[in-house]
Amino acid sequence: MDASLAPNRNVAIASALADELARAGVRHFCVCPGSRSTPLVAAVVALAKDRPGLRIWSQIDERSAGFFALGLAKQTRLPAAVICTSGTAAANLLPAVVEASQSAVPLLLLTADRPPELRDWGAPQTIDQLRLFGPYARWFAELPPPEASVDLLRHARALGSRAVATACARPPGPVHLNLPFREPLEPVAVAGDRVEDLAADSLAARGRGSCAYTRVATARLAPPDDLVRRLATAIAATPHGVIAAGPLDAGAELAAAVARLARAAGWPLLAEPTSQLRAGPHVASAPVVGSHDSFLRDAELAASLAPRIVLRLGAPLTSKSFNAWIASHPEASLWIVDPDGRFADPTHRAAELLRVEPELLCDALAVRIERMSRALAPEWLDAFAGAERRARSALARELAADDRPLGPRIVAELAEMLPAGATLFVSNSLPIRDVDALFPVSLRPLRVLCNRGANGIDGIVSTALGAAAGGAAPLVLLTGDLALLHDLGGLLAARRHRIAATLVVLNNDGGGIFSMLPVAGQREAVGFEALFSTPHGLDLAHAARLFGATHARVTSVEELRLALKHTIGAAGLHVVETPFDREVDADARRALFARVAREARA
Repeated sequence: MDASLAPNRNVAIASALADELARAGVRHFCVCPGSRSTPLVAAVVALAKDRPGLRIWSQIDERSAGFFALGLAKQTRLPAAVICTSGTAAANLLPAVVEASQSAVPLLLLTADRPPELRDWGAPQTIDQLRLFGPYARWFAELPPPEASVDLLRHARALGSRAVATACARPPGPVHLNLPFREPLEPVAVAGDRVEDLAADSLAARGRGSCAYTRVATARLAPPDDLVRRLATAIAATPHGVIAAGPLDAGAELAAAVARLARAAGWPLLAEPTSQLRAGPHVASAPVVGSHDSFLRDAELAASLAPRIVLRLGAPLTSKSFNAWIASHPEASLWIVDPDGRFADPTHRAAELLRVEPELLCDALAVRIERMSRALAPEWLDAFAGAERRARSALARELAADDRPLGPRIVAELAEMLPAGATLFVSNSLPIRDVDALFPVSLRPLRVLCNRGANGIDGIVSTALGAAAGGAAPLVLLTGDLALLHDLGGLLAARRHRIAATLVVLNNDGGGIFSMLPVAGQREAVGFEALFSTPHGLDLAHAARLFGATHARVTSVEELRLALKHTIGAAGLHVVETPFDREVDADARRALFARVAREARA
């Protein structure tokens, strides 16, 4: 894109920046309306005409836009950009920035601003935007107010390249660029700017052809031989170990490597769905365990399964029973594999923090262990396999015996009906806990996404729709009613951009998870119903109708199956609402897991 063809200095600098963002890998720009950001918007619109693969997503709400971009970045594994105007518009991006930082997702925040002479002088729509996102931004930079200068044009191009490289570096995360503009903001010719003179410097005006202005070479972190030798020796000498996988964006290469290591070590792989390791072709040849949250609730069984080494991939596991199990065996060594080098160890138990690529480490360890002469301990794997088999059998029987579409049964039905290649986006709070506890091991390739960085319920709808816009199809969102209401405005993106998705809403008229917590026993002493459960009494059919979605309120499992059959993979937005009493659901869930844990011990 030739910045010297821009009508004025503002658009010239914005064009150089946008051009380099796109050359460095940005394919999606989420644009929010505003005056001060006009030069950026004009530049991106012009850029999109030259680049057919570039998409612009219009969003009226910055908070939803931030999460929508987060979903795009999660799905595509490429940085997505958000453009917004100055003032509180920029501040509304903070929740998405926090989640992107905590979950290591690349994101670019392009916030327009007033020029320095208008700051702190009462100018409208002006706040202090410098380092607005604090420690949650991997990097912050501010461009100077644009001038028709070759040096500034080169600076803008270099800044775009560096912003993408930093967002994608280890650990990935959000990068904030603050861009002050003086009027005129619209793309009109300004005679005194003499932008055409910039054409004399081809590098500044047009960049480096099809390449990014600055290319950043990166290398995968391979484990050194001495580390592989030491760890493999320890694994070979320790038959009682487990591989545990928390939230992780594992692809086919990592899945195959972990499966190979589990076989070679003779260790079970305890994989939660968001690790992407509980479902897929690799489970056919690996000792994958999916019911550990259920059977580790039994204290006697958990005590009998005493690990000596726990090799953890990904973020800390969602399962409270898993974490309690590890805590009850303090003699076990915890090894954490994290190429980003984050100390994600809230228990402060880690004996090894391994900053290497997990697939390279698992493959290297498997190769070395396979060459060793060692006796496996089949009774160790058999104990986990038996507990898994008994827990799955008990779950299937108990769920089949109860035809009420309560939370656990809905998860079981979704697990049956999701087709191969589908993406399940799961809200935090009770939905992610139910999916972790109940989703079975499956040969079908499925992707399970969740905002597990900060674990909030904000922005869930927008993040899921962003993933759908990025190519996740079919996409099903499993969410509670409060999370839906928290991000109700996010549904507008589906209507405006014709995004296909099915939203399964667990409507217990409030915060059902609080009925599972100790505070529920305090009741009126803490104003439990009004201040924790927060019933809303809203008819969600009106919300669906407002945003052009179909709506089905199901009251039986048969109705649920029929609704899912007609909506999963269908064009448009669909809301499948399952209303139930939160106290009934809480009692049924407690009874279910108590019976399953008891029977898994036998």
